[in-house]
Amino acid sequence: MNSYTFTTVRQRPELKDTAAAWFHSKWRVPEEAYAECMDACIRGESSYDWYLCLCEGEIVGGLGLIDNDFHERDDLRPNVCAVYTEEAHRCRGIAGKLLHRCVEDCREKGISPLYLLTDHTSFYERYGWEFYCTVKCEGGEESRLYIHR
Repeated sequence: MNSYTFTTVRQRPELKDTAAAWFHSKWRVPEEAYAECMDACIRGESSYDWYLCLCEGEIVGGLGLIDNDFHERDDLRPNVCAVYTEEAHRCRGIAGKLLHRCVEDCREKGISPLYLLTDHTSFYERYGWEFYCTVKCEGGEESRLYIHR
C-alpha cells in the first residue's frame, strides 16, 4: 500500500527545482517558466500555488494555478494547469485530492471561479467542474474550458 503526502511548493520550497523539472518532463513547457511561477509563489508575490502529491519522497502527481493556460480568453482566470498523475499511481484519487485542495485554498483566499483547459470530456465533472466553453489555444487549436464555481 502506497502512502501519499500532499503538499504545496509554498509549504515545501525546497521542492521547487524538482517540481519544475517534473512538470517540464510531463508538459514540455520550459522548466524556467515553472520555476519562475513557483518563485513568485514562494516569495509571496502571488496568491497562487503549486500542489504536489509525494510517494516515498518522489513527486507522483501535481497541478498548478496560473493566470492563463495558453488560451485566448485572458478574462477567464485563474487557470488550474499541468494536472498530471504518474501512470503507476492513477485511479487512486490523487488528481481529485489535488483539485479539491486547490479549490478549497482558493475559496479561503476569495478566489473564485477557477478555470481549467482540457481535452478530457468526463474526468473533471467528477470533481465539480462544469464545461464552460471552447477556447482557441496558442497554435490555433480549440480546446474545452471548464469552470469550478
